[in-house]
Amino acid sequence: MSNDPLLQPYQLKHLTLRNRIIMTAHEPAYPEDGMPKNRYRAYHAERAKGGVAMTMTAGSAAVSKDSPPAFNNLLVYKDEVVPYLQDLTDAVHEQGAAIMIQLTHLGRRTRWDNGHWLPVVTPSHHREPAHRAFPKKIEDWDIERIIKDYADAAERMKAGGMDGIELEAYGHLMDQFWSPLTNELDGPYGGSLDNRMRFTFDVLSAMRQRVGPDFIIGMRYTADELSARGLSSEDGLEITRRLEASGMVDFLNVIRGRIDTDAALTDVIPIQGMTNNPHLEFVGEVRASTNLPVMHAAKIPDVATARYAISAGKVDLVGMTRAHMTDPHIVRKIIEKREHEIRPCVGANYCLDRIYQGGAAFCIHNAATGREEFMPHEIAKADVRKKVVIVGAGPGGLEAARVAGERGHEVVVLEAADQPGGQIRLTALSPRRKEMMSIIDWRMEQCQRLGVQFKFNTYAEREEVEAENPDVVIIATGGLPHTEILAQGNEHLVSSWDIIMGDVKPKHNVLVYDDAGDHAGLQAAEIIAKTGAKVEIMTPDRAFAPEVMGMNLVPYMRSLQTLDTRFTVTYRLQAVEKEGDQFKAYISSDYLSGVLKEAYYDQIVVNHGILPMDELYFDLKALSSNGGEVNYDDLTTGQSQTVQRNLGASFQLFRIGDAVSTRNTHAAIYDALRLMKDI
Repeated sequence: MSNDPLLQPYQLKHLTLRNRIIMTAHEPAYPEDGMPKNRYRAYHAERAKGGVAMTMTAGSAAVSKDSPPAFNNLLVYKDEVVPYLQDLTDAVHEQGAAIMIQLTHLGRRTRWDNGHWLPVVTPSHHREPAHRAFPKKIEDWDIERIIKDYADAAERMKAGGMDGIELEAYGHLMDQFWSPLTNELDGPYGGSLDNRMRFTFDVLSAMRQRVGPDFIIGMRYTADELSARGLSSEDGLEITRRLEASGMVDFLNVIRGRIDTDAALTDVIPIQGMTNNPHLEFVGEVRASTNLPVMHAAKIPDVATARYAISAGKVDLVGMTRAHMTDPHIVRKIIEKREHEIRPCVGANYCLDRIYQGGAAFCIHNAATGREEFMPHEIAKADVRKKVVIVGAGPGGLEAARVAGERGHEVVVLEAADQPGGQIRLTALSPRRKEMMSIIDWRMEQCQRLGVQFKFNTYAEREEVEAENPDVVIIATGGLPHTEILAQGNEHLVSSWDIIMGDVKPKHNVLVYDDAGDHAGLQAAEIIAKTGAKVEIMTPDRAFAPEVMGMNLVPYMRSLQTLDTRFTVTYRLQAVEKEGDQFKAYISSDYLSGVLKEAYYDQIVVNHGILPMDELYFDLKALSSNGGEVNYDDLTTGQSQTVQRNLGASFQLFRIGDAVSTRNTHAAIYDALRLMKDI
């Protein structure tokens, strides 16, 4: 028996949980046709295998047809979901973990032009800014219908083997009834708090009639909306008391804040550069006011913080949800005294930002997450030991080195700089992105454990690579900023990298021309604006910084708007010429022909991606057995590479990440994992 607070079992009603660490409800957007099929099952089963006490699925499963998914959510209003749920729950239970599901009606937090094209409903006509649908003011027959839908869905969840249900209130229909911000009904469902909570208790009563008193039902809700006209902390404590007094609720999952805008959502679920566990002390106050079990998750990324949350009595169960997307085996590593090997969540929020743009959730530096059917979290040893030479110690090169080391190969990394990191080291110069360096630090620690040899200050050319007598060569050299983009005047441009690295000092009236749309453009703009300079960010796109995505954009906007930065969309920088101490910019638009306007700046900074540093690759290509060729069919199905073009050659050659083309950190790491796992 361990004395670790995190490893103590917990009794939740009749359910014995094997420890105190859970994954709170979340939807990685892996359903197929609204069903939790193989990919969904593999994802949750891997976390159960890793030792988590309970995994909570579906943030949030839709109980009604007029609650169409805001992204790729489960559709639990369909009877056909039951056998898929049974397969899912069986897979998780076989690994010793409990599993629950979150049910909801989204109310206004969705769009009418999804699913069945039905009007969205809420207790007012107020539109939610995030999803922009103007709702129908809910009617009595809507309420009756939705209550029945909740009860039907609860019955299906019990039939599917779930250990319990969590009802999602915050920001969704239940909370839209509770909050004065969104409830403009007259009685019996509007006005007083009693009336505003009536819908919730009607739902709970209907569900209890179907699933009985013993089935576990909990509530995830906001105990403080942090809004002058919304639910206050006093309201939250009163709601807590009423939920407990009802006798129909078995646990509480407490959050703080609102989620109706990108900015509000980001405060609820903080990203890198923001404070860790910002709501934990508040949740501890709620826990002290109730006898119900309390759980909570909001940027609790590390074991030490989770351990404090339990040992200090702030919560009964601690959610490490994004952390388990990064490393599904956290609990097993704690048990095995291998905490130092836990892959750290860096708060990049690539997972959540992707689902809010219609994609599937992926961890920025664990490419196996969401791909468990064909990508391993644990690397098997190779049958034959090989010599692997990797050129470049950025994220892709280090992942290649780590995986090759886990395979048991002899690995040498050649790096031109005096330290590892590549573009990660560049982006981490910004205080808001310094957590990104954990991507590099963790891989260096793993490589050192595995005996990988590093040769820094080594600008590798063909002779250096051949001298290593490799069996496999990986080119992970990245690239350099691309600034040759104008019809004339390219010599006058400064790259975003120049500004971030401090190689070029900002001037006073600066144009940041950003058509790559990634972090580098905004980082450069923020550095310049903080000097007191006048800054304009221009893009030819209809929205700026699309690759940064919604939640990551929030801290930049808070800073840049404070610094009075100007944003210009749908205009393209065409040419630049020098006039005295200034630069004359010729500006066009993709929507009209010809130069539309001219403007003067004393500095023009460009963010236009990178050009690959691929000279070494092409020098080695003719000497390699595969001629650098990658079989995409084998690559995308997780098979080993067997291309033979030069039968007399002694080594395979591959290039990854930005040495191929401008992409991102996740792409470089995924390139490395899927190539190296079979070498």
